[in-house]
Amino acid sequence: MKSKVEILPSTLIYHELIGLEIQVIHSTNPTLTGIRGRVVNETKNMLIVENSKSRELKIPKADSEFLFRIPAELSEKGRRSDKFVKIQGNLLLSQPENRIKKIRKLRKWG
Repeated sequence: MKSKVEILPSTLIYHELIGLEIQVIHSTNPTLTGIRGRVVNETKNMLIVENSKSRELKIPKADSEFLFRIPAELSEKGRRSDKFVKIQGNLLLSQPENRIKKIRKLRKWG
């Protein structure tokens, strides 16, 4: 049986974001602030979020602030409730595969 990857708030920026629920809590484009949904894809500069109407919206990472929900089953062991983590989009500016490689290096050398 495969074990689930544990996502900690301190290492969220290094993890796969696809599938996580998200809310845009600030953006330099005010029309994006307040958007909620699930991350369905990611590029170096954008998060693609599917909203409740199944519409895919492209949200620039730069100059945005996000609130991610980490489900309890992916969160710290023994945790019984979801965790919410605020992340500055500028910290996510990278190709997803390169960002994910960084966590492997941290674990290897940490």
